[in-house]
Amino acid sequence: MKIDLKLLTASHHASIQFNEKIDLREEVLYGAKPFQGPVQISGEVSNESGVLRLKGTIKAIYSTACARCLKPLDILLTAEVDTVLTDDSEAEEEDDLFVLTGDSVDPADVLVPALILQVQMTYLCKEDCKGLCPHCGADRNTVDCGCETQQFDPRFAALRALLRSDKGEH
Repeated sequence: MKIDLKLLTASHHASIQFNEKIDLREEVLYGAKPFQGPVQISGEVSNESGVLRLKGTIKAIYSTACARCLKPLDILLTAEVDTVLTDDSEAEEEDDLFVLTGDSVDPADVLVPALILQVQMTYLCKEDCKGLCPHCGADRNTVDCGCETQQFDPRFAALRALLRSDKGEH
């Protein structure tokens, strides 16, 4: 949805509301397409004494997996934006400014990057998730697989022997 900013420049206290659902199903993050449902954006673009400002909120369900046990997770992500719209191309360095390329703005162009910044690299199903057994692959949250917890790589046997013989000596 493009908002024509010419409608706002005529009055110093005008505003245009927006509320729509956008499709981010093709957006790829960390090798996956995590936004499988509609993404809700809402807010307003206003002219505050000659300064164009976009205030908005974006909400989405982020589908991912637990980083330890691979259980599917749906995380509600929300981002809020309050930014000034400008056509000054030298203002790109400013965090609270969005540089316009024409006489209109698509709120999704401002809000989607804010949503992407909310995504963490990893999520856990619960803080004390025990993860998967590295030997048999069992989910340690649901079963006790009985695998040895202290198996070691036989290539390190010589180092292990050194540690046993030097225990306590420097």
